Amino acid sequence: MIETQKSFVERRQGERRKDNRRDVALSSQIQSSLEAYFKDLEGHVPGNLYDIVLSEIERPLLEIVLSQTDNNVTKAAELLGLNRGTLRKKLQKYNIEK
Repeated sequence: MIETQKSFVERRQGERRKDNRRDVALSSQIQSSLEAYFKDLEGHVPGNLYDIVLSEIERPLLEIVLSQTDNNVTKAAELLGLNRGTLRKKLQKYNIEK
């Protein structure tokens, strides 16, 4: 059964509190990764960074959501807040089999 995004986040926050783990938001993890990326560039300026970052995040997001929905495109699109046509285009863009 698919959870709504809000219920998933609420459940994960509750699990973190129970485990006494540090609450690490996805945005914090992305920020750390980007800081490391720029450090590794050693002053070089990347081109098209926005598209690079989106593709690095979007592909695994699509793959994981499809996996969680047993490759049901309709359910995956609903979970992502996309219409099925948009999701299908994104799956084609990244060559992801459904």
